[in-house]
Amino acid sequence: MKAYTYSEAREKFAAVLEEAERYGAVEIRRRDGAVFRIQPAPNPEASPLDVKGVEVAVRSPEWVDVVRAGRERLP
Repeated sequence: MKAYTYSEAREKFAAVLEEAERYGAVEIRRRDGAVFRIQPAPNPEASPLDVKGVEVAVRSPEWVDVVRAGRERLP
């Protein structure tokens, strides 16, 4: 996570917001030691089940074997 001083954040506010959007959060530090975090607000229209897929090195026949094995365990 990138950290900016208050002065830097004020001068480059648009860049700070873009950085927060790209990486999830940005910290801003004041001279008195206080630290603030800017992060994007969640999209209210997005589904909590809408997640990114994961690349795996498993072929279709292997998935079929896993599903069959799972079904054999059910009564």
